Amino acid sequence: MQVAVILEKSENGYAAYAPEVPGCVAAGDTREETLQLMQEALEFHFQAMVRDSDPLPEVTGVDCAMLDVPLEKMLAERSAA
Repeated sequence: MQVAVILEKSENGYAAYAPEVPGCVAAGDTREETLQLMQEALEFHFQAMVRDSDPLPEVTGVDCAMLDVPLEKMLAERSAA
């Protein structure tokens, strides 16, 4: 099963979370370290849920898109006004 993971850059490195797996997070110094820690966290999280017979989250597949916002144009228009 594939689980979508969101990575966020912070002042101290990176943080990661899985939107479809509440409470499962990880943080590390690098992107690669954070992904490895998140992999381990997800496996541990699911192992505990299976062991405890907890209901598993419904992982349907989160979609992600990057959109361009014309911020430079907006700032230029504001400066010209």
